[in-house]
Amino acid sequence: MRFMILVRSVPAFEAETQPVPDDPAHAGMYAAMAAYHEELARAGVLLDAAGLKPTSAGWRIRYGAGDKRTVVDGPFAEAKELVAGYTLIQVRSREEALEWARRFPNPVGAGQPAEIEVRQLYEVADFPPGDTTDRFKTIGTF
Repeated sequence: MRFMILVRSVPAFEAETQPVPDDPAHAGMYAAMAAYHEELARAGVLLDAAGLKPTSAGWRIRYGAGDKRTVVDGPFAEAKELVAGYTLIQVRSREEALEWARRFPNPVGAGQPAEIEVRQLYEVADFPPGDTTDRFKTIGTF
């Protein structure tokens, strides 16, 4: 079972132009994140993890009627609705994923308000057999 731990953004993340792990204001949080991810790796459950650059460096594609697509450049409002980073894990159960998520360090720093969200990824077994499911299997998704 794969689960993605999503780190919700905060205004400071959106204003940040480059992470500074050795900055005394952030050093403890970066050290805690490194230790946590090292522990995930040692346990053999870490698949991937990364922080995302602020939305000012990104864009969205909006789909309209027919095949119309519109590109909207960042930044985007409402930081609390944005994702700032993720950790992807593979574990045996929802309970194990919950145990790991409870240990996730505060992404903003100890004592600061923050939020993470955990979502399970679909697996190929979640879909009925068929040609389209087989196509996804062939390309290695799910």
